[in-house]
Amino acid sequence: MLDQFHLPEDVAVYVDPEAMRSTVEDIFTALGMPEEHARQSADVLLYADVRGIDTHGVSNMLRLYVQWMRDGKINLQPKWRITHEAPAACTIDSDCAHGGVIGPEAMKEAIIRGKKYGVGAVTVSNGGHFGAAAYTAAMALEHDMIGIAMTAGGMAMAPTFGAEALVGLNPIGIAVPSRNEAPYIFDASMSAVSGNTVRLIQRLGHGTLPGWITDSEGAPIMDEREIPEGYLHLPVGGTREIGSHKGFGLAMMIELLTSALSGGAAGPDRRAEQAHHFLAYRIDAFTDLEQFKDDIDAYLKRLRTSKTAPGENRVYYAGLLEHEEAKKRNKQGIPYHPEVIRWFKEVISELDIRDHLSQ
Repeated sequence: MLDQFHLPEDVAVYVDPEAMRSTVEDIFTALGMPEEHARQSADVLLYADVRGIDTHGVSNMLRLYVQWMRDGKINLQPKWRITHEAPAACTIDSDCAHGGVIGPEAMKEAIIRGKKYGVGAVTVSNGGHFGAAAYTAAMALEHDMIGIAMTAGGMAMAPTFGAEALVGLNPIGIAVPSRNEAPYIFDASMSAVSGNTVRLIQRLGHGTLPGWITDSEGAPIMDEREIPEGYLHLPVGGTREIGSHKGFGLAMMIELLTSALSGGAAGPDRRAEQAHHFLAYRIDAFTDLEQFKDDIDAYLKRLRTSKTAPGENRVYYAGLLEHEEAKKRNKQGIPYHPEVIRWFKEVISELDIRDHLSQ
């Protein structure tokens, strides 16, 4: 965890997770979202906040969702439908549904097909931002399945050697079940730093680090400085010398498996801003389930207790820190920046809904 991402303790306002959940649900329903959809969408956001994925919790995403609902960019009464299918796969037209609603619905469909055929694959066209990819990927865990969730992120990344935004940030989430260890849950964009992370560090008053973004001309910024206007995101790796072609290649792979495969073209030619791809693997279709979980436990423990580099205290695998943070935040509350709380107060007043945050 880089220092830039930490909210200073003397600034943080702690909020009980259930109070925030109720507030978010009330905001959604006040804007016309059905109660069931509001509960589901709030659950996606609170999953992120409780686990310390602050970039994809209410601080950044809810205000965007509120604006999109007010602008009519989100269909609050969607009628999604399957447009193409084979026994183990299908494509869903989400009818511009909120991603926090259609993402879980599509993963449920992948899980159903995966249970029957060993692997289930679902793409979603005409979709919307679905929050943290970890949420939908992790839905497979309770079914003793491996879950993968990919989405076509914001069109804001320059290809290696390029100076145009021709690739999405394109996150991928992967969840693998374990027995006793915290499960492996990976979630990251294929850009060096996510778009929401830039908003987060700007709120905290920090600048960019080397290899994260470009200047307005597309040249990689390789020092610490204030975030400039007109920047582009760099792929994972930052520059060709340290592997940006790998991040670019992975981002393009996700672009093709989401936007293109769902029938919506790719890159700047996308016919919709978001498209998704969900996979569910039934482990016992490939190997013995119990042996697999024992093997995963052994590996995760080996990583968790492994020798550290000089000056480091622990080795973390993806999902471990979030697992520990969830225990802490469920007890102590979720820390928010005062600016976020002020925004909530304004919206609560505008919508004339109950103020759960002041109780």
